[in-house]
Amino acid sequence: MQDPDVLILEKIYSHEKTYADEVFMTQPVGHGQVVNYTWAQTMDQARRMAAHLKSRGLPRAAKVAILSKNCAHFFMAELAIWMAGYTTVAIFPTEQADTVKFVLEHSEASLLFVGKLDEWHKQSPGVPTHLPCIAFPLAPANAFEKWDDIVAHTDGMTGEPSREANDLAMIIYTSGSTGQPKGAMHCFGHITAAAKGIIQQMDDNLGSNRQHRMLSYLPLAHVFERAFVESASFIHGRMQVFFAESLDTFIQDLQRAKPTIFISVPRLWLKFQQGVFAKMPARKLNTLLSIPILSSVVRKKILAGLGLDQVELAGSGSAPLPPDLIRWYRRLGLNLVEGYAMTEDFAYSHSQTKDKNDPGTVGPPYPGVFVRISPEGEVLIKSPGQMVGYYKRPDLDSQSFTSDGFFKTGDLGSRLPDGQLKITGRLKEQFKTSKGKYVAPAPIENRLNAHPMIELSMVSGSGFDKAYAMVVLAEHLRAQIHKDDVRLQVESELSALLNQVNQQIADYEQLKMLVIAKEAWSIENGCLTPTMKIKRSRIEFVVQHDVEKWYVDSQSVVWA
Repeated sequence: MQDPDVLILEKIYSHEKTYADEVFMTQPVGHGQVVNYTWAQTMDQARRMAAHLKSRGLPRAAKVAILSKNCAHFFMAELAIWMAGYTTVAIFPTEQADTVKFVLEHSEASLLFVGKLDEWHKQSPGVPTHLPCIAFPLAPANAFEKWDDIVAHTDGMTGEPSREANDLAMIIYTSGSTGQPKGAMHCFGHITAAAKGIIQQMDDNLGSNRQHRMLSYLPLAHVFERAFVESASFIHGRMQVFFAESLDTFIQDLQRAKPTIFISVPRLWLKFQQGVFAKMPARKLNTLLSIPILSSVVRKKILAGLGLDQVELAGSGSAPLPPDLIRWYRRLGLNLVEGYAMTEDFAYSHSQTKDKNDPGTVGPPYPGVFVRISPEGEVLIKSPGQMVGYYKRPDLDSQSFTSDGFFKTGDLGSRLPDGQLKITGRLKEQFKTSKGKYVAPAPIENRLNAHPMIELSMVSGSGFDKAYAMVVLAEHLRAQIHKDDVRLQVESELSALLNQVNQQIADYEQLKMLVIAKEAWSIENGCLTPTMKIKRSRIEFVVQHDVEKWYVDSQSVVWA
């Protein structure tokens, strides 16, 4: 059992002594080479950087930002920030310059760590010229102070500097319904409670006092990876974290790590399956799995080919996982469970267990989590990992919580008699694609609606790899669409519009296609409210049986 009074930093200091010479992190550095960091080496670098941060005279409770893909130095930097008495602000490594600028300015960041990035040249204009920056060893070429130079010439911070339970550990920025990021504030007490709960359930599933291996590749700026990989490994102590080098080397990275615990998002689980089917058609595989003498060999071969043959516990979160896909993996012998949580509860809400794991549900609540369904059908959560509030947004705090402290998730759901939660829809307009990223419809719709051929639009696509938009043509065109030349002109212009809009928005918001509605939306047909706002749920219901075919057909402009 975890001691409820021991906070995450105290656990880390304990690991520094107890597991000093055990490898904690394995970092690829190119050309098939890796660097291993023991707990002692990790903490030595973190202590030296913490001392450097303190020497800079940053303001009390300063915010220190990290813009980097996953790497060992992200962990070290976060530890340094915490030991120095500051708060971490992580920025998604794929964000565009305007969002980078917004987060740095809104959080009043006093310093920025720049790490592994693919498009730094596009992001650097968002970094204020006056902001001090420090470059990780794997950062793109830059003129900043270098991490290695600093730690080589700085004595490490001594002792065990502590943080109070109510001190802010991090601010996690997530998109709001208007697309403008909002910062969820998380304190040390709450992230510790969530991480301990995650480890406790892991121990319940797999046995305690076990050594584990994990691959870190989902963005550390996202709460899922921050809680289940970084914070959980800080609490556990004997969980070796391997980092992925790049998308191109992902399979090699996975084969190197041979993870015993592996978490992912629906898009990757689906891609893995499609990769298997590309080598062996689904019908043939199904036949082989039905033959007792062959099934065991086939299952092992497939999981080994994916690098998942050592996985004892696999998890999926961040977006819904199709029930049939869960069943397919379980038939292969993979212990795949689905969970449900949010940034606001530090990913500590619901997860399937050994005993409660029905496909189509997200399992029962974690220990200590309270859940209820509002009269409107909204899922309300009170979690030990609950955020302190939104940074500089008390207005959002008052909107987001009930009077007795339950967070309004914006999701519709129901509970089975045994306590498992089933998510049935969305109350909020924003939605997640299968990539696990929120898409805010309004800003994209505004871009589409500015085009003269379009009267109204609706962006949708929850659970698919990309969003799509359905559009109602302008009235003067609707009377002419029976003409071939008009249809060709509409297709040509809307195809160009699709490309133009996709160039103006983040990659995870980009649209797969524009679908032209069969008829105009109106108050009479139930698609518009009396105040002429679109009824998303009604429109989505009308087209629900056609959406999958549109994705399969893969046309940029579709006539519904």
